[in-house]
Amino acid sequence: MRLLILGTGGMANQHAANFKAIEGVSVVGGVDIVPERLAAFCTEHGIANHFTTLEDALAWGEFDAVANVTPDRIHHPTTLQAIAAGKHVFCEKPLATDAVKAMEMTEAIERSGKVGMVNFTYRNSPALQKGRQMVLAGEIGEVRHVEASHLQSWLVGRHWGDWKSESKWLWRLSKKHGSNGALGDIGIHIVDFASYGSGLDIAHVFARLKTFDKAPGHRIGEYDLDANDSFTMNVDFANGAIGTIQATRTAAGQMDQLRLRVYGETGSIEMIYDTGKSTLRACLGEDVHTATWQDIPFDPVETNYQRFVQAVRAGRTQEPSFRRAANIQKVLDKALASDLRHADEALG
Repeated sequence: MRLLILGTGGMANQHAANFKAIEGVSVVGGVDIVPERLAAFCTEHGIANHFTTLEDALAWGEFDAVANVTPDRIHHPTTLQAIAAGKHVFCEKPLATDAVKAMEMTEAIERSGKVGMVNFTYRNSPALQKGRQMVLAGEIGEVRHVEASHLQSWLVGRHWGDWKSESKWLWRLSKKHGSNGALGDIGIHIVDFASYGSGLDIAHVFARLKTFDKAPGHRIGEYDLDANDSFTMNVDFANGAIGTIQATRTAAGQMDQLRLRVYGETGSIEMIYDTGKSTLRACLGEDVHTATWQDIPFDPVETNYQRFVQAVRAGRTQEPSFRRAANIQKVLDKALASDLRHADEALG
């Protein structure tokens, strides 16, 4: 499989490294509007062909698939171009900045017969995959209550760099630069984590979003710091269960932690991804009567990168698909509407 990487910012390094590690995959081209960044990226990863526009890359055309690692608002137009050119697409999350655009992309890829998948990176957690299997197997009975959180701290700590001076962080705080804030950046991950891990679809959302004062005049250089930094959601699931989902970039002491607890009628399961480490615990059977939790073993799982390559070779999309990402985007759109209206929003 010959792969083109579109967008050569920080996350593109993960794409290049992971795809190059898969036997039979060649990263044959890179695209970026910033020539210096493009040249440095292609040199680092040994990529021979450089393009400053997607149009030039498509005119060349010597590749089978595109890894779209552009900023969020660029996903929609560039992915549609790649689909129209007959390419498979592996898109960074979110698929688009709203559900209407995401569904347009979904319908386009499904009509084309090409593979379209989205990089929900935390699906790579073996604890999540094993925990979901246990829930779906009925090991905790019917799900009744769900707690989920995604906690980061890069707005209060410098472990990933200084957000006040680095564009790769500042754009995530600015609506005009295409950001939907914590909701769009990490909210999409924890909503997917909670829904996937519990095996349930979200039916109603009541959300609160918060943007904190972070600089004089809420601005640094060209960046208006107006995107949300934290959110909470109360949700109803389709089976009648209820739950809470929250995320923030201001959780000092938490570098990158996703935690999901699923409580059922006969037991509970906890799935944690914490900065590269997965943990799975459960309270089952007789342990319910003593509130005792046991560690649950799990096996390694394939990554999204590996699943995408398998899907292209087989000609059949695997999860997480464009349609899955579009449905998660609907939840985020409803959360934004709920915050504006101070009202519950139903998923259609």
